[in-house]
Amino acid sequence: MPATRCKLRSSWLALLLTPALFAANQVRQCATCHPAQAKPQPATSMAHAMELVPECKILKEHPLMTFTEGKYSFRIETRGGESIYSISDGQQTLSYPIGWAFGQGLAGQTYVFEQNGEYFQSRVSYYSSLNGLDLTLGAENMKPANLLEASGIPMAPQEGPQCFGCHATNAVEAKKLVPGKLIAGLQCERCHGPSEDHLKKLTPMPKLTHFSAEQTSAFCGQCHRTWDEIASSGKLGVSNVRFQPYRLTNSKCYDTEDARISCTACHNPHEEIDRTASHYDAKCQACHAGGKPAAVACKVAKSNCITCHMPKVEIPGSHHQFFDHQIRIARGNEYPN
Repeated sequence: MPATRCKLRSSWLALLLTPALFAANQVRQCATCHPAQAKPQPATSMAHAMELVPECKILKEHPLMTFTEGKYSFRIETRGGESIYSISDGQQTLSYPIGWAFGQGLAGQTYVFEQNGEYFQSRVSYYSSLNGLDLTLGAENMKPANLLEASGIPMAPQEGPQCFGCHATNAVEAKKLVPGKLIAGLQCERCHGPSEDHLKKLTPMPKLTHFSAEQTSAFCGQCHRTWDEIASSGKLGVSNVRFQPYRLTNSKCYDTEDARISCTACHNPHEEIDRTASHYDAKCQACHAGGKPAAVACKVAKSNCITCHMPKVEIPGSHHQFFDHQIRIARGNEYPN
């Protein structure tokens, strides 16, 4: 049977033309008054939490990727600014144009396509450590009954707005997905809200810097998951290591009012994350040893506090190790929930 190929919708074509220009213009406007925050932000991982195919570096650098699982073979081919995701069982083939690339690629990248008004995650994802494809996290235990089920993981009605809302700007209104307004990646307005009145009337924007540790955890937890959300869902085990606000709240030293233990005490959201362990020593010493050298507070080491007290943990199937934000004296392979 000949391959079935879903056509790009006209709304998708509009998405391909305007978002990058709109995002760049927004950054320029904000940079006029806030250069220290706005100028470095476009280079951050958050700014590339989602990419459109023509702008996606991974797809450009990997014009053909393949993967096989049992009788199913997967293929992602990029040509002329378009990427086609195909799956075959040896007799039939289904093909879909990729609409969005989720994830900037530090750990990996998953692809989302649309079929008959529904959104699907690709059943295979790109993993940086493999420099290629493997099953999408969460799909390894799925047993597809047919080619259609094997092609992708459907997004539930409530899941789509959440996923797009955490990876893009202006994607959601009244908890509903609005693809026509979507700007790929997290731009200024994703965290600070609409800027129109602020630019026209100098209406004050929300002061996020005044948040307590708990307020910051709740704000960042909209995407990175709050303690309440994870604790109530029963998602125990190493799979929750990437939910940093939840893990941080579990720390013995966590204080709801102390800004020194908040997300932004260690991470400037306007700049790319520093992944050098020694960079965080001063952050730790702000509380421990009263700002004095780490040797005063620790009997084991003088530097690189996080390598011991925030050990890296790999989620099975993720091909990536995440720093565990539950600060503690780590013992062996324990993983306290």
